[in-house]
Amino acid sequence: MTISALVVRKDGDTVSQAIENIDESQLPEGDVTVDIEYSTINYKDGLCLTGQGGLVRNYPHVPGIDFAGTVVTSQHPRFKTGDKVVLTGWRVGEVRWGGYATRTRISGDWLVPLPADLTTRQSMAIGTAGLTAMLAIDALERHGLTPADGNILVTGASGGVGSVAVALLHALGYQVAAVTGRPENSDYLRDLGAATIVDRAELAEVTKRPLESENWAGCVDAVGGAMLARTLGQMKYGASVAAVGLAGGASLPATVIPFLLRGVNLLGIDSVMQPIPAREAAWQRLAKHLPRDLLEKTTREVPLAEVAALGPQILRGALTGRTVVAVQG
Repeated sequence: MTISALVVRKDGDTVSQAIENIDESQLPEGDVTVDIEYSTINYKDGLCLTGQGGLVRNYPHVPGIDFAGTVVTSQHPRFKTGDKVVLTGWRVGEVRWGGYATRTRISGDWLVPLPADLTTRQSMAIGTAGLTAMLAIDALERHGLTPADGNILVTGASGGVGSVAVALLHALGYQVAAVTGRPENSDYLRDLGAATIVDRAELAEVTKRPLESENWAGCVDAVGGAMLARTLGQMKYGASVAAVGLAGGASLPATVIPFLLRGVNLLGIDSVMQPIPAREAAWQRLAKHLPRDLLEKTTREVPLAEVAALGPQILRGALTGRTVVAVQG
């Protein structure tokens, strides 16, 4: 059988992308075969599409770090033909062929059953970004965060993780302060539930003061770098920051003072190797609490043929919200 896939090739320093027909025998090994219906575009996908970041080890390569679809065949005890499934993480789309193909083979140990009240398209409107946002909120709440504690900061709020985090926090009853460097996105963020819009410039500059006013009861940080360092010094006593990304850089020009004098917690959030029980619990909570109308506001749909052109855009921070890829369309 022949399938369609977006294949990235590298010749010397030249990286190219094209839709190709490949034989099913070229698919990776696995005990579950899935017809992919939807995938998404994430920051890592942008790196893989453009050959940056060293994520792809071998070429030719099929990117796409998440997907949703229908089981075609299965030798795995948890899945049978016709089951709807979701895949995020496990380095799929990086070191292993990913979701930008009409069919794939995968280990059933990495799949999560699609919650009954989500469609495959909705699950990819959520995708890796939404799962990461949910895991971050779960971690903050395990460390004591409640809606009564005060304003919750979301950095990189216009991006995929940030957009879902704003909508989720609002749906769960929190007061959200959304950080963005694009004033034109203010109405979009307010529509998702942000009570306050914070100009990125207010947090982007490193300060010599290790502690500032206690402004935030919690934070979902998708930026890292100087903004994360600045945010740590503005957290309330005993508050936590869930670090989910590094759009602003991997360095952390901070001091230990917020941890020692205010008991601030810095929580690292990993969605790639997260155990299946935690994934399933997060997906069930997403299905229960994330309003479908807000989810739709964060989402646009593109065909597989348009994905290659969007890779550089997501790396520049030029995409707002979530982009769903209609793989079969």
